[in-house]
Amino acid sequence: MLDVHAPHESVHGWRDFLLHLVTITIGLFIALSLEGCIEWQHHRHLVHEAEASLHDEIKTNSESLKNTIADIHKQQEDLKHDVVVLKKFIKNPKSNDNDQMEINFGIRGFKDVGWRTAQSTGAFAYMPYATAQEFADIYRIQDEINIAQHQAARDAIISLAPFTNMSKDDSPTSEQATVMKDHIEVLQGQLSLLGSWVNSLDEKYKTFLTAHP
Repeated sequence: MLDVHAPHESVHGWRDFLLHLVTITIGLFIALSLEGCIEWQHHRHLVHEAEASLHDEIKTNSESLKNTIADIHKQQEDLKHDVVVLKKFIKNPKSNDNDQMEINFGIRGFKDVGWRTAQSTGAFAYMPYATAQEFADIYRIQDEINIAQHQAARDAIISLAPFTNMSKDDSPTSEQATVMKDHIEVLQGQLSLLGSWVNSLDEKYKTFLTAHP
């Protein structure tokens, strides 16, 4: 807070008055300039810390995305095999075919501590618009992928529902197998959409890291 004090000596004439006025004005200008400089330095430091944290976080997420892509491809192949097994079973429930089904769905999250910290500290307000938008686009796609992964995981659980209370020697009915196949085909569509988002995010990561090595 700035304090403005009246002159200690009495003012004699317009010349003294103008001199005091100019002195006060110059003092206020210097004080405001110093305060503005300190505040600017603080904002600059805040933005620098946020950008460094977000860069490291994006780099880490980019490296782990390779495993996510591999998981999706493996899950797609497994589901394709499961549909083939179920179609055979639906066509001939009494078949002694020993083909095994496998529905596994793992969720890989993204680190976002840097993103949430930058939001809570207001760092984005002091970044150039293009820079803030670049970060926002990346983290928006990450959020969409997280939502899609959780939805697919719920549907994978629904797909396994007919097996929930079965013993090793039990087999699903033809109707249960048909419902299961329908759920798995929905899950295949979700994985296809998830795969396209993951590929889009991978491109975003590569573009960002190339521009900001």
